[in-house]
Amino acid sequence: MLTRTLSSAALVASLALPGFALDLNNMTDEERQIFREEVRAYLMDNPQVIMDAVQVLEERQVAAQAQADLSLVSDNADDIFNDGFSYVGGNPDGDITLVEFLDYRCGFCKRAHVEVAKLLETDGNIRLIVKEFPILGEQSLLASRFTIATKQIAGDEAYKSMSDAVMEMSGEVSVRSLRRMASTFGLDADAIEAHMDSEEVTNEIRKTRALAQRLQITGTPTFVLQDELLRGFLPFDEMQALVDEKRG
Repeated sequence: MLTRTLSSAALVASLALPGFALDLNNMTDEERQIFREEVRAYLMDNPQVIMDAVQVLEERQVAAQAQADLSLVSDNADDIFNDGFSYVGGNPDGDITLVEFLDYRCGFCKRAHVEVAKLLETDGNIRLIVKEFPILGEQSLLASRFTIATKQIAGDEAYKSMSDAVMEMSGEVSVRSLRRMASTFGLDADAIEAHMDSEEVTNEIRKTRALAQRLQITGTPTFVLQDELLRGFLPFDEMQALVDEKRG
C-alpha cells in the first residue's frame, strides 16, 4: 500500500516497479491528488493518447453495433425478406437482396433513390424489396397510403411507376396531386383514393413500423443488405463495393 509521504516522483517510479498493483480505493487524499496531477501532466504532454482512446472506443462501439445488427436481421429474417406484401423489384431471382426502408418526404431517400436505381441497372442481379416507412408527418403517411393502395389495387408495375414519381416529386403532397399523377399513368384514381384508408393498407404500414421498431430503425433511408443493416444514405460506389463483398 502507498504511504502517506510518498512523493510525486516516488509514486510515478513505483508504478513502473514489477508486480506493482495500484490500489485506488486505499490511497490517501494526498496520494490521490498526486496521482491525478501526474495523470493530467502526462495527458497534457501526450494529448494524442486521448484521441487514440476515443478511436478505440468508437471502433468497439461500431463493432458491437454491427454484431447486434446481425442478430436483429437474423431474428427477423422472415419479415424482412418474405413478408408477402412488400414490393419486390430489380431482379426477383437475383443472388443479392437489398431491402430499403423509405419515406417519400425524406431528402436522403430522394438521393438514395437515384443511387439504388443506378445500382440495379448496373449490376442486374440484385433483388430489391421496398418497405414503406412514413415517419416524417402527415404528407409522408398520405404518400405511402396512396402508393400502397396503388399496389393493392393495380399491381406491382403500377406501384413502381407511382412510387418512382412520388419519390421524384417536389412540393406539397396532397390527394389532388397524387390523383393527378395516377391519372398520367392511366390508373383509376377514384378506386385508389377509396382504398387508401382501408384496413389492408393500414395493416401493411403497421406491420412495417413494428418490424422497423424491432430492428431499432429510427430514420430513413435504412437498408438491409443480405445479413447486414446499413443505417443512412450510401452512394452508388459504396453500395456496389458492399454488394461485391457479399459475393466474396
